[in-house]
Amino acid sequence: MLAAIAGCSSSPTRAPVEDRGQTAGAAPAPTVNQVDPRSLPGYENMGKPGYYTVQRGDTVRKIALDHGQNWRDVIRWNAHVVPDPNAIEVGQVLRVSPPPGAAPSAPVVAAAPAPAPSVSELPAAGSASPAPAPTQPRATGGEEVAFIWPASGSIIAGYDEAKNKGIDIAGKAGDPVVAAADGKVVYAGSGLRGYGQLIILKHNNTYLTAYAHNRALLVKEDQSVTKGQKIAEMGNTDADRVKLHFEVRRQGKPTDPSRYLPAR
Repeated sequence: MLAAIAGCSSSPTRAPVEDRGQTAGAAPAPTVNQVDPRSLPGYENMGKPGYYTVQRGDTVRKIALDHGQNWRDVIRWNAHVVPDPNAIEVGQVLRVSPPPGAAPSAPVVAAAPAPAPSVSELPAAGSASPAPAPTQPRATGGEEVAFIWPASGSIIAGYDEAKNKGIDIAGKAGDPVVAAADGKVVYAGSGLRGYGQLIILKHNNTYLTAYAHNRALLVKEDQSVTKGQKIAEMGNTDADRVKLHFEVRRQGKPTDPSRYLPAR
């Protein structure tokens, strides 16, 4: 669950949401809690399906990832209320689902009908016990995806809904990171705090996968990739050790990747 997003200072979505501050010489501005929400753009859509109220610490990229959308789409859908994406505000209401008739900028890529051999088939060094058999939830509309392991190391941190939105896989600097399924690169960069050098793939309208803390990114935004293709090199950017943080997001929401990955 949530996309070049290359991290340059002029990137339209690097800045987090802003509280309404004060200018030099002006009277103190009201705190966030004191701002009348009716004065913020999009207030009339608050609470409606397909809309999101901006929280402290949000960025357009983070909001897009959390809702399974391309960050460019989110900007485009909200151009009339957010003329400057660098200045979204706490309490502002943004559209996070396509308006009627809108076409996504990242086309849906169908998953391959059968898994292909990949690095996932190598034994996991140091693995104490095999992973549990997958109990993959069923997607609607023929959007099942047969995922493979994105790296060959053992799991060093499992999924925790509150603390860890995916799994962490051990490895050495430079180890290959591969696409878990066919997809489209909707994010490649370092603009999401806590993820380091990050790649996000969109597999269809239901599933996204995220690959974090890489030392090198080998694909670019809008590029199509195939299952098992090397997309990055493992690293420790924005992490305490070399590892791959891997997430599966179903309709924008994080879910336990081990439920989708084959036993090994």
